[in-house]
Amino acid sequence: MKFSDIRQLVQVKAPVVSRQRRVLANAYNVAEFRAAARRVLPAGIFDYLDGGSEDEVTLRRNREVFGAWGLMPSWGPVSGPDTSTSLLGRRSALPVMLTPTGATRLFHPEGELAVAEGAAAAGIPYGLAGMSTVAMESIAERFPDLDRWFNFGLSRDADVRDEKLARCKAAGFNTLIVGVDTRALGSRERDLRNGFTAPPSLTLSTLVDIASRPGWWANFLRAEGLSFPNLSPLGSNPTVTPSMWQQILGHSDSSSGWAELEALREVWDGKIVLKGCVNPADVARAASIGLDAVQLSNHGGRQLDHMLSPMEVLQESRQRAGSALEIFVDSGIRRGSDVVKAIALGADGCAIGRPYLYGLVAAGSAGVSRIIEIFGEELRRTMTLVGVSTVAELKSRGSEIVRDLRHAAEAGAEAPARAKEAPLLTTN
Repeated sequence: MKFSDIRQLVQVKAPVVSRQRRVLANAYNVAEFRAAARRVLPAGIFDYLDGGSEDEVTLRRNREVFGAWGLMPSWGPVSGPDTSTSLLGRRSALPVMLTPTGATRLFHPEGELAVAEGAAAAGIPYGLAGMSTVAMESIAERFPDLDRWFNFGLSRDADVRDEKLARCKAAGFNTLIVGVDTRALGSRERDLRNGFTAPPSLTLSTLVDIASRPGWWANFLRAEGLSFPNLSPLGSNPTVTPSMWQQILGHSDSSSGWAELEALREVWDGKIVLKGCVNPADVARAASIGLDAVQLSNHGGRQLDHMLSPMEVLQESRQRAGSALEIFVDSGIRRGSDVVKAIALGADGCAIGRPYLYGLVAAGSAGVSRIIEIFGEELRRTMTLVGVSTVAELKSRGSEIVRDLRHAAEAGAEAPARAKEAPLLTTN
């Protein structure tokens, strides 16, 4: 081989000085963005982002369960493919939305504005957390074309509820996400060890680790102090109190129930998503009272340990609900192939939280956009390889495309036993 031939094969990249640009150029999947985020954040902050409750069985299961289904391609022509779909009556470029995450500026000074920018550019919905550090009005002003959803906390006080609803409507938030999985705060033992309690009581080792990440704390100190403008009436800037820290870390009112949901349905003419159940009976009841969607979720493994994964109840939930409401899935989604499996099994869309936060930490708003791009690229590639051209086709042909490997293994184990029991056939 001639030297000129070798030169054509070898491409030498110029060194990239910027850390963010290196990540954007060299991180090819969510796991690599996660590793980059871990290098940026103090260990205690990363644990708050990445950890789960108690033994973290649920956290691990959320990923492991996707391996229970295999993909079975079929041969034939594929056009596109077209990844666009309808989510709650509005077009989305992907069957993916960005689910609410609280206190986002804790991870990066651009916070929720960077996340909204990524969602708006990609043409997918964004759910703003009630515990967001940016006012809903700021999101509406900056991104008027963004499909804006809001994480709405139930209240037994009708006046408080109606005041918040009026504010949501005025800011153009057309969909409410009502979380029902935080009646008590999950025991996130990583946070307890690091002093991320309510209120915080940071340990010496946590403070030393923060000091060892000058890039993070310098940005954090330069940014405005954390506040939660969506908790109180418009124009106020509430002081962070111990009870507010309970909400930040995940605790909500445990006295609310179906009655408050039914009352909310009566007074809100937009869409309502019930988030945080993995009980098909709850899905059926949500459909019966006229809710628009259910987001099957175990809060990313951060609440009840040993809880079922949304994927484990997806098919039964779809059977119980029929076509009466849309079903979204979150918790553990890291690949476009995960999205394909969820839709094939009955979901209308998937919600991601930690993945876009990894992108935000590693590379700011560009990192959020890159994470969305990765999901889109993986989704298109997987759809092409399994042999479907549209999301609608993926839904209709789902049973042809995925196979439950657990049942296949059980059937394979039973086959020798059945063969042993069968009578021998003889010929004369």
